[in-house]
Amino acid sequence: MRRTLPIFLLLVSPAFAQRTAPSGNADARLKAIYTAEDTWRKAQFEDDSEDPGEHIRPHLPHVDDATQQAKLAHWRRALDQLDAVRVTALSPAEKLNYEILRRQIVIAIHNQKFRDFEMPVNSDSSFWGNEELTAQASFKTLADYTNYIARLDEVPRFFAENIANMRAGLARHFTPPQVTLLGRDASIASIAHATTAERTAYFKPLLKMPDSIPAGTQLQLRTQAASIILARIVPAYADLLTFWQKEYVPHAATSLSAEDLPDGPHYYQFKIGEYTTTDLKPSEIHQIGLDEMAKIQAEMIATMQQAGFTGDLPAFLNFLRADPQFYAKTPAELLMRAAYISKEFDSVSGRFFGYLPRQRFAIKPVPDAIAPFYTSARGGAATYWVNTYDLPSRALYSLPALTLHESAPGHSLQLSIVQEHKNLPKFRSAYISAYGEGWALYCERLGVEMGMYHTPYETFGMLSYQAWRAARLVVDTGIHSQHWTREQGQAYLRENTALSTHEIETEVDRYISWPGQALSYYLGELSILKARRKAEAALGDHFNLRAFHDAILETGAVPLPVLEQHIGEFIAKGGVGPYPDMER
Repeated sequence: MRRTLPIFLLLVSPAFAQRTAPSGNADARLKAIYTAEDTWRKAQFEDDSEDPGEHIRPHLPHVDDATQQAKLAHWRRALDQLDAVRVTALSPAEKLNYEILRRQIVIAIHNQKFRDFEMPVNSDSSFWGNEELTAQASFKTLADYTNYIARLDEVPRFFAENIANMRAGLARHFTPPQVTLLGRDASIASIAHATTAERTAYFKPLLKMPDSIPAGTQLQLRTQAASIILARIVPAYADLLTFWQKEYVPHAATSLSAEDLPDGPHYYQFKIGEYTTTDLKPSEIHQIGLDEMAKIQAEMIATMQQAGFTGDLPAFLNFLRADPQFYAKTPAELLMRAAYISKEFDSVSGRFFGYLPRQRFAIKPVPDAIAPFYTSARGGAATYWVNTYDLPSRALYSLPALTLHESAPGHSLQLSIVQEHKNLPKFRSAYISAYGEGWALYCERLGVEMGMYHTPYETFGMLSYQAWRAARLVVDTGIHSQHWTREQGQAYLRENTALSTHEIETEVDRYISWPGQALSYYLGELSILKARRKAEAALGDHFNLRAFHDAILETGAVPLPVLEQHIGEFIAKGGVGPYPDMER
């Protein structure tokens, strides 16, 4: 009989009981389990991004119901294997691997049981907007191109499986709220109505090929791809568009609350545990948001006064939204400002980090097809995506905080360090939102110490972003557990942040259709700040900020309780970080 402990306890305390089954070599046994798991995940495309240095895959994953049930059975077997490991016999490093892997598998099992795969779309993301479809990874060899063309041929099958899943979700009233889906069909229509293959995103990787591929072969590849795009992919998008407009959106859920979904209260609590790695209840998170917002507003008012503004806070927010001095005139200007800020960080990085990764990142505009409903930016190890759509909604005074969050020392630096940790098992590269987003938000605050904010307006931009993330605690829980309306969520952001109207609308729709994810940012930052204050108090003059940051980043993504335990060990060792020669 399986455990009936609450989902959140399984997520937060994966090693909540000691296993006593006999084991010869516990470390070796665990390594065999996660090595097999890594191999299985790669075959199943569970890691849905291209690894640096790997070839483009020749297939798209299967997502049909039979595959989903096979995944559930696999993860149940894997959990049984983990539960047979004698945890007390594991080395410290492998015990950490155990806790993280077990948490991942428990989450995967519950996502399958809740049938999350029946909702492969929200206001922010979609299966047809997946980067894997258009292979935005770099192509290096002829095999990459031939594999990519083979993958193009599987798009209709992949779409059909996702539509079948969505139809099953629709039948049991498991969909994103209808209001968050309106207008999202523009990205479908752009390809469904395409008359030339060359103008679609699918053809873009073939526009420029390496000189090592003969010209005749290049022509053959382009001709083959164009034929598949027009004959198979465009019709697949046309079918999806019909389903979306005639069937899915008209019958999608009208309630905004996740607690109104099937088994909704348990589903929302599970999502809180998945994204925040805590067992906090919605009411507790809501109150934390209110309390933190009051603190941030006091800082905002003080900064407003430093700027010489004589009106009240609402008037200042309106001034910031309306004055053209705060907005770029062209997409190129916005991109160049972001590039300048990222290079400015390079000039001070050595004072705050002992270990800096070799990986560099590109700065690119968000693709036009998804930009109208996309967030202001998004960062990964290799790319910092900046949204240049609707420039009057992209405030320059917020750009320093945004850049620190999405590029370096935020997501790009953190993810690049993980990739360079060759001793970490592959499954440890999986993203844990509370850690990754908490770190990135902490980096926005760190910008004050790094001297990255040069005017009161830029400091206010950082504080507005802090308020934005604190507001998420209030809005997400308000919508999903207190039945707030969409207008209530928008009003709360409008009254408490300097976000533009466009950003407020897209952000609130994101929280409505992606329950729990927005909670990870501020709760993660609070955990890191708590750990830093504890280290500063315990170590006194021996506290080394570079060593502390290196200690935070050395683990890769871990649950917040594990991170706090790790910093406790850092303190016990006298505050010596993982790279002492670099941290002096």
